[in-house]
Amino acid sequence: MSDSNNILTTSIGTPVDDFHLIDKLAHFDRERIPERVVHAKGAGAHGYFEVTADVTKFSKAKLFESIGKRTPVFARFSTVGGEKGSADTERDPRGFAVKFYTEEGNWDMTGNNTPVFFIRDPIKFPDFIHTQKRNPQTNLKDPDAFWDFLSLTPESAHQVSILFSDRGTPDGYRQMNGYSSHTFRWVNKSGEAFWVKFHFKTDAGINNLSASDADKLKSTNGDYATEDLFNHIKNGNTVSWTVQYQVMPEQDGFKYKWNVFDVTKVWPHSDYPCVNFGKLVLNRNPENYFQEVEQSAFSPGHLVPGIEPSLDKMLQGRLFSYPDTHRHRLGTNYTQIPINCPYRARVVNQQRDGPQSFNNQGNRPNYEPNSFQPLSVIPESKTSQFRVTGLIGRYKPAHPNDDFAQPGALFRKVFNDQQRTNLINNVVGHLKNAQRHIQERQVKIFQKCDPEYGERLAQGLGFPANKSRL
Repeated sequence: MSDSNNILTTSIGTPVDDFHLIDKLAHFDRERIPERVVHAKGAGAHGYFEVTADVTKFSKAKLFESIGKRTPVFARFSTVGGEKGSADTERDPRGFAVKFYTEEGNWDMTGNNTPVFFIRDPIKFPDFIHTQKRNPQTNLKDPDAFWDFLSLTPESAHQVSILFSDRGTPDGYRQMNGYSSHTFRWVNKSGEAFWVKFHFKTDAGINNLSASDADKLKSTNGDYATEDLFNHIKNGNTVSWTVQYQVMPEQDGFKYKWNVFDVTKVWPHSDYPCVNFGKLVLNRNPENYFQEVEQSAFSPGHLVPGIEPSLDKMLQGRLFSYPDTHRHRLGTNYTQIPINCPYRARVVNQQRDGPQSFNNQGNRPNYEPNSFQPLSVIPESKTSQFRVTGLIGRYKPAHPNDDFAQPGALFRKVFNDQQRTNLINNVVGHLKNAQRHIQERQVKIFQKCDPEYGERLAQGLGFPANKSRL
């Protein structure tokens, strides 16, 4: 008799019969799921996180409880604005998301390869993403929309300067850094709280593509980064990052010179140094892309005791938006899909039913409180308290909020001569496609960041002499 593994069957396991045609066509008609609105194109791999330094004085999270402790992870890297079929080498931020399968449940670190973002108000996020998509009339990419929005949103200057630098086209996913970007809150066993940012520094060293090389790869290998990551691991190699933190005592955050809850700002390392505390290692490819990469779902609200959200407005908006889009894209039980399942912790709650419920928790009562199998909440798992006072309303940030100093310092002090020239050329190459009044408004923003920055852009765009100073 033939090996049963080699016998073609229907979806219910029976050898192929007359049922197979309709069964096959019906499944085929339903194979596609909604594309991610952002981060649609991506690649992923499995591995582990290892603690290399003691941080228990800052956080009570069990995954940090001892040096040498390892936690399984799954990481997904992605472009941000493009469709699923777009090229890996597009000028775009890169998503850097890591799911830690801890014994206290899953912790998702949903970051990017940049330490800042374009906006600080979540109400602007759909509008910003719309400018990355296609024009509603022409269905073409729209430089006017892109630069119109940015030139009316001055806080974007920092991220835009990074995006159009060499960092905007990283050489694959292995040779770029990752950042939490947002500020989070660490809480220790004594209840002391600290503001924290996470940095993942590539052990391979940062390497970027020139604009011309990135453009060439769009036509020769649109899946360049995906292929590079997969083949590197397939050939027996690992990919690793040194994991660092910047930490700040809770009260210091309210009086620091920069608003620590503004995702368009960084904390200067001279004030709060980056400290090594872990190693992220990827060493295993997915067996099935759709099952593990496409269905992976991350959320900044997936946190464990000892790691909490901060008052960052963008972060607060993302706490809702990420799980909401997963329920739309993957279904209400998306956390039961194997790649998202907190398999090292036991799920016990009153959530039942819905499409594709693989773990419906048997005959346990589906309400709380109950007297048959009552559940309790352990005190140490509760979110820590902090005082908030004042009238609720929509206000501009009261904290000193200079949107131009940090991108100016990036241009003058961080970039070298060649990197400054590349930045100017890259911005000019894209901004020249927008209308002149939008160009002028954007150049004025860069002029405020640094006079040389603005003047060189004005020259590159062919402005009349002194036009950028108007």
